[in-house]
Amino acid sequence: MNGGRGRLARGAIGIGISVVALVLVLRQVDASRTVAVLAGAVPGWLALMVTFQLADVSLRGLRWQRLLAPIRRVALSRTFDYLLVGYLANNILPARLGELVRSHYLGDREGISRTTTLGTVVVERTVDTAVLVAIASLAILVLQVRGAVASAVLVGLALSGLLVVGLGVAIVAHRLPGAGRVVAVAGRWPRIHDLGGRLRGGLAVAGRPRTLGQAIGLSLLAWSATVVATAAAGQAIGLQLTTGQAALFASGTALSTAIPSGPGYLGTFELAGVGIGTVLGIPAETSFALALIVHASVLVITSLGGAIGFLRIWRRSPAGHASPLGRPLERRS
Repeated sequence: MNGGRGRLARGAIGIGISVVALVLVLRQVDASRTVAVLAGAVPGWLALMVTFQLADVSLRGLRWQRLLAPIRRVALSRTFDYLLVGYLANNILPARLGELVRSHYLGDREGISRTTTLGTVVVERTVDTAVLVAIASLAILVLQVRGAVASAVLVGLALSGLLVVGLGVAIVAHRLPGAGRVVAVAGRWPRIHDLGGRLRGGLAVAGRPRTLGQAIGLSLLAWSATVVATAAAGQAIGLQLTTGQAALFASGTALSTAIPSGPGYLGTFELAGVGIGTVLGIPAETSFALALIVHASVLVITSLGGAIGFLRIWRRSPAGHASPLGRPLERRS
């Protein structure tokens, strides 16, 4: 009961933050001018934007498959399905609960511990965040950006550093002084001890140089595709962004999704887009239109892809399991 109330409270807070963000955006822009900018969008450039957004998602699916490879070989098509179902859940649920959803379905359907699978997701998110913040940091250096945007990126840089350090400590925790004593204490609760071991099994993929190198390389390619997609979206509305500007806009709006908000990061994404556009000297209405185009396209792609992935998982449900609509008969921690 308390857990349910807690989730409702967090969801209400997130929705409240989204509403406040949208109000702040609408106070800065002339909605009619934004509509006029959107009405003049060039279809060809929009198609190019969608093409590179699809490439981004494809590279992310391949990245997760490579992180899973040391544990279990999962077909790329099935990895995409689980990934997109998670993205669909992120569009609907607060607090990135989609990461748990995709870990659940992949672990259950592929015969892998769900906790171990979650460990690979933690590695993926850490690598992704580190690469994203590195791109944003490089962009503010090239563009010589100052103020709130630069400060936010620097905070992100510090947090990503903590994530990387935390991941490293988790991987080598069993070798640290006093680790034996901690293990002995944890042994009093076998369930917790077992879950900790399974989680570390997933985190351990970051200790493989080749696997980690592939994840970093694919992350760079994925974010490069996102930057190109952002530049194409700008061209669609008559905005010629430099590579640095497109990189800052793409990375800054992506970092804004870490802020607790309502489903689909509605409001916070647009507020970040208007703020970054102002720093770059772009009119607020044009920045708002750019954020709306990019955000809406991502939501449509991931939601449609997630729905298709969900149906594919349901159709290939193995004998002895319930469909994704029901409760699995076989439980894996």
